[in-house]
Parts: sequence; C-alpha cells; structure tokens
Amino acid sequence: MKQSSVRVKQSIPRAKPTKKRYIILLMVFVSVVINYMDRSNLAIAGPHLASDLGLSSVQMGYIFSAFGWTYAFLQIPGGLLVDKFGPRVMYTISLIGFSLATLLQAFVKGFGGLFGLRLSIGIFEVPAFPANNRIVTSWFPEQQRASAIAFYTSGQFVGIAFLTPVLVGIQSAIGWKGMFIVSGLIGVAWGILWYFFYRDPSKHKKVNQEELDYIAEGGGLVDLSNERGTSKTKKIGWKHRKVVFTHRKLWGIYIGQFCAMSMLWFFLTWFPTYLVEYRGLSFIKSGFLTSVPFLAAFVGVLLGGTFSDWLLKRGFSIGVARKTPIITGLLLSTSIIGANFVDSTTLIIVFMTIAFFGNGFASITWSLVSALAPKELLGVTGGTFNFIGNLSSIAIPIVIGYLVRGGNFAPALIFISVVALIGALSYIFIVGKVSRIELQD
Repeated sequence: MKQSSVRVKQSIPRAKPTKKRYIILLMVFVSVVINYMDRSNLAIAGPHLASDLGLSSVQMGYIFSAFGWTYAFLQIPGGLLVDKFGPRVMYTISLIGFSLATLLQAFVKGFGGLFGLRLSIGIFEVPAFPANNRIVTSWFPEQQRASAIAFYTSGQFVGIAFLTPVLVGIQSAIGWKGMFIVSGLIGVAWGILWYFFYRDPSKHKKVNQEELDYIAEGGGLVDLSNERGTSKTKKIGWKHRKVVFTHRKLWGIYIGQFCAMSMLWFFLTWFPTYLVEYRGLSFIKSGFLTSVPFLAAFVGVLLGGTFSDWLLKRGFSIGVARKTPIITGLLLSTSIIGANFVDSTTLIIVFMTIAFFGNGFASITWSLVSALAPKELLGVTGGTFNFIGNLSSIAIPIVIGYLVRGGNFAPALIFISVVALIGALSYIFIVGKVSRIELQD
C-alpha cells in the first residue's frame, strides 16, 4: 500500500509556471508607446499650432524645451515616490496626469497656457521610467531582464517612428486640436486600465507559486511590495540614500547614460535640420530618410537585449553580459563622425543609421540599474540615473546650436562622437565589476 501511495504521489506533475510576466511586460510597452506619443505630438502640431496662435520661432523653442526642464529635474523625487507608493499607484497618476495635460493643449489660447501644459507633461511623466525599471526587476529573473528592458524600451522608437504617420493622418482629418484630444483620451483610458489590471508579483491573483519561484530563484525581487513597511525592512535614512549619489559604480552608469541619451537627443532635435539646412535635402526627402535611423535603432534595441540575455545563459558573468552590448553600441555610435567625410546622401544616411543602431543596441542600460541598485532604493536610483541621462535633453541641443552657428555642422558631429566614446570608457573603467550594492546597517 505504501509503495502504491508513493507511486501515486510521484505521478502528480508539478504545475507549470504561469507566464503572467509577459502580459505585464506588454502593458509596460504600451505605456511607453503612449508616453512617447504624448512627448512627440507637439512636433507634428507645431507648424499649424504656431500659425493659429501667432507664436514666433523663439516662443516655440521655449515651448519645445519646457518638457525637458521639469522631466529631468524631478526624476529623483519621482523615483522616491515610486519607492514609497509603488508602480500601480504612481503609474496610474502619471498616465492620467500627462494625458489630461495633452488633451488640454487643444484648448490653449496662447504662449503661457501651452508652455505651462508642456511643463506639466514633463512633471507627470517623471515616475514612468523609474516605475518601468522597478516593474521589470520585480517581474523578471536576471536571465530574461535585458530582453524585457529592450522590449519596453523599443516602445519609444515605435512611438516616434511608427505612430508619426498615424498622428499626421489624425491631424489631417480633424486638425491639431483633435489630435491632442484623441491622444489624451487614449492615455486616460489606458491609465484607468492600468490601475485595475496591474499588480506586483506577490499580489497578483493569477500568478502561481511556480512562476513566483522561477522569478525569485533567477534574482527577481518579487516581494518588494510586501517588504515595504514591514518590521524586517531597514529604516531608510539619508545615510542610506547618499549611496545613490556617492557610489563609484553608480556614477559610472550615470555618466554612461548621459552619453547614450546625448545621441538620442541629437536625433530627436537637430537631425532633420542637419539634413535640410546643412546637407541641402528637400523637406519631403528628409522626412523619409529621417525614419531610417529610427527603424535601425528599433532593431538595435531588440537585438541588444536578446544578445545580452544570450550571453548570460551561456555562462558569462552578468557584468560581461550587460556591459558588452552597451560598450559595443556606444563604440558603434562614434561612427557618426564619418558623415563629415562624405557628400553622398546615401553614405550620410548609412553613417547615421549605424550610429543610431549602435545607440539602440546600447540601450539596455537600465539592466545595470536593476543589477547594481540597492533593492530598497530601486526607484530613487532609477530616478537619479534618468535625471542625469535626461540632462542631455537640455544640454545637447544648446551646445550643438553654439557649435553650428558659423554654418559648419562638422564640429557638432565630432562632439557627439566624442561624447559616445566617453560613455563607452565610463562603462569600461568606472563601473567595473557588476554586483548589487548592499546597504549597511
């Protein structure tokens, strides 16, 4: 009888892990697409909006820059809020907040109202990427994390490269005011859905214990929401938080992120102007060619994450697996300098495409925030990382403007190339060995 009982127990298969983490990842991806849609739709509406409201080019310059000022400088407080309240609440506030501000842009009457709303969009988008990092760190084991980060990061290129024609079509049909209203309503609806459907792993009713075990055994921090506020949790004070601002390894990734984001902001701001004013392309032709590097960056993001996780699964250390695509991508980005030595439009676009592909390939930088940050300070570390990275949105357009004021764009491309090289050197020499930073009692 005992032997029969044993055989019966052995024949019961262990439940397979659920795969709810992929649904969560898809939700993050959609959030990033909406995030970047609301960042970039002003560029589409800009010419018609400026004409209707009587705004000068100087005023439009200030309006375009407004988002970056609030978004960059509030990243650290935003990270602290994500640590305190978690991604379910903060992402809901973020999505609904910046979407309402987007919608209200349809009703502005002049410079002041539009400038204020762009500032508020930057404020409400602040928690998004620290929350993204916390979500992926909670929901994915280390061996899948770079691919997960690459997937949601690719949403920013989808939001710019693929949704631009859609937004242009909406604007053509119902005007720039209608485009802002549609964009805003989409975000508000998604924010409500996020609140009702997102949960941290340990609180998600449709996640089985096998999936939780799989994530936890692979280094995923599935119990972050449960640990917050319990007696077992360290009391976090300034002596702990100062690690975020003083640790050498973290400064290595901060510098590297500034350098990587610098390339992105060149393409988001000066690239079309470079093609039209400094290379003599027509507006229509430049509009088509502008999309080519963005598509290359989209491919680079997906390949970088896949390659990183492939290295990790083949037994390479987490440092090698994460830093190799980042360093390789940043070194590829230095090829942008090659455009200074060719006159063929095709070759110019080739160099730009290689450079932006490299930038995409390197964009798994958030995986090092997940791997290095103290688990109690994931949000504030991500906020600091994103703050320093997004200082490039303020600095790079201004610096390039000064460099090209004499009518020669070559110094600007040299500058961007050198910045990319500095980023690669930062990951090589400053970050060093990758291991999680533990807070001391």
